[in-house]
Amino acid sequence: MDETPIDLTSNREEMAKLNSVEQTQLILARLMEGGQEDDDTCRELDRLTKLLNNDIESKTKEQSICDVIDDVCLDTILGYLDMRQADLVRAHGILTTSAYLKAAGDKGNEALRNFFFDRVKRGTYDDYIVAFCVAAAVFPIVPDVMADIFLSEGFLPSLDPLMRRKWKSRKVETACLEMLNAASMNSQCREAIRKYCTDWLEEVVDQDLNELTNSIHSADPDVHVTEGSIAMRRHSETVQNLAAVILAKLRAVPSSAQQTTEGSDERIQQANTSIEDLSKMFSSMILKDSDNDKRLSVEGLAYATIQPAVKEEVAGNKELLKTLVKILGDAPAKSPLTYGALSVFMNLTRYQPTQSEEEKKMSQLKAYANASGKLGPSNPLNDDDHVSQRCKRVFEAGIVPVLVTHSRHGSVASLNLIVSIISALSVTTSLRGQLAQQGAVNLLIAACTALPDSESQTKRTSAQALARILISTDPSLVFGGTRARPMNTAIRPLIYILSPDPAAETRDLLPTFEALMALTNLASTDDDTRATIIRNAWSEIEEQLLSSNHMVSKAAVELVCNLVQCVEGIALYAADDVQAANRLHILLALADAEDEGTRSAAGGALASLTSFEAVVTGIVKRKRGVEVVLGLCSEKSEDLRHRGVFVVYNMVACEGEPGKLARKAIREKNGVEVLKECAKSSRRAEVVEVTIQALKVLLEQQD
Repeated sequence: MDETPIDLTSNREEMAKLNSVEQTQLILARLMEGGQEDDDTCRELDRLTKLLNNDIESKTKEQSICDVIDDVCLDTILGYLDMRQADLVRAHGILTTSAYLKAAGDKGNEALRNFFFDRVKRGTYDDYIVAFCVAAAVFPIVPDVMADIFLSEGFLPSLDPLMRRKWKSRKVETACLEMLNAASMNSQCREAIRKYCTDWLEEVVDQDLNELTNSIHSADPDVHVTEGSIAMRRHSETVQNLAAVILAKLRAVPSSAQQTTEGSDERIQQANTSIEDLSKMFSSMILKDSDNDKRLSVEGLAYATIQPAVKEEVAGNKELLKTLVKILGDAPAKSPLTYGALSVFMNLTRYQPTQSEEEKKMSQLKAYANASGKLGPSNPLNDDDHVSQRCKRVFEAGIVPVLVTHSRHGSVASLNLIVSIISALSVTTSLRGQLAQQGAVNLLIAACTALPDSESQTKRTSAQALARILISTDPSLVFGGTRARPMNTAIRPLIYILSPDPAAETRDLLPTFEALMALTNLASTDDDTRATIIRNAWSEIEEQLLSSNHMVSKAAVELVCNLVQCVEGIALYAADDVQAANRLHILLALADAEDEGTRSAAGGALASLTSFEAVVTGIVKRKRGVEVVLGLCSEKSEDLRHRGVFVVYNMVACEGEPGKLARKAIREKNGVEVLKECAKSSRRAEVVEVTIQALKVLLEQQD
């Protein structure tokens, strides 16, 4: 019999005439009828998801569509999470389930609980598969609800005989392990898995033919295993991989017993699969030249590389690193495989957080308390030298271009990891130029712009990494070329970290210092860039001039020295107002600071500014202004003397009344003798030349 084609336009028109409850009933009837193509099923699930989302948002609804979704309907919806369904159908089913649980609230949570335990009580393989698949899929959506179900009395112990049955179902094994894998993200569930499931998880991972025979015989002595028997089947590669990933999570995150008790846990002592063994297994699977899904092996390695010894082993394997880079390059955006591979690289490149002396003491006290009075040294494989070497190896594997590509289409979570990796690589000075060449600057600017304000820590990390790269590279090369971003796009991210993080418990001035240095480098290029920095960041820069940290203060005045090369910078000091006078006062004070670098930068700024009469007048009028300038001429450093005599020359050569006042003040402060001594003690021709010119003006012009 010929099939009548479905008129989709007519269906849409009919649906539009129905209210939301009637539409829901019609969709559920179609889903329960089954027999549709996958695309049609996904379309119906999407319609139901949309109705559920509208139901959540509607505050004037008379009846919730959740009222017509009874146990049978929910059974149908959750059935689309079955591993035996197509991946596309499962993906759409998860979205529908998520929308239902959010719309139904407590009623939906109770219905989920009833569904799960009803399926488990039936005890058939088919029911186990569906129940476990649903639990694995829903765990990330409602973790607290699923953890409560998972930890129900008697449930976990019941898995042991199920997994040791003489007639095994690989699909049941896979579904059960997927559920355990999802549950192991929860600390309480992880402890329960450690308690009840470790033994048979290790059997799955390590099982050989003899062990399989013995385990079957111990589970049921009446079973006689013969060669070729179905009971002799080995676990599938997927099942073994899944079990290994779960064990990796158990090994990577110490249990509460391990943290508080030393050597008292017999189960821990008997464990025969170490995290190092598991990492070798994952590495071997990743290096296999096969088309098998490497997601589980990469996920397992992501947990294994939390351990320092595993980090070193993985980083030392060039072939493995290049394979991981290729896997990441081929992985779809926003996929679990992408996130897993990025997690591996983040673990390899992660530096230990910098601690203040007070934080170090607190850490020692906590360690003392947790270790029952036994303080242990930190693992040397986590020190900066080892991390730096790992960063170099990861960079050499070609990670940066792949990160740049993924940053354009990835999720916020992936972008967080990408920024962390680039930030770690940027710590190594020798890599910064190559990072810029391979697109890291554009990546960091885009990340800082695209990330929402809720991701402030990652925004700060990306800005600091950008600052490090721009400190060590020529801005004209970084921002040159037709495809490069305009230089001004780097300014706003740098301004973002000029002020210390308000959310941080301790005040970290390193980002501020590095941002100032990067801005100084940018300000060495052109007047447009200088003017942009002044317009957008002057108040923050002025604040850092007065920093109690001399490194920050010096970096700020070095930036000012470059900024006053443009008209906008000069106007800040040459205007006839109180603010300009105060700024000049601060600059003179910095020219008399204890730190030589600060004096040098301030002297350089004064050398530029004293070309203008208003600044010359301001110095003369300021108490000790002339003395500070002459003090620079008496410095031991030739560079400082050069700046000092240049300022003096500008002042004495100034025309009109400002020049007269300057020459008079300098003579009164014994300036002639200071300049003569400067000329005698200087060896550099340019210093002597400027000094003689200043002396000549002072001696010839008798005001």
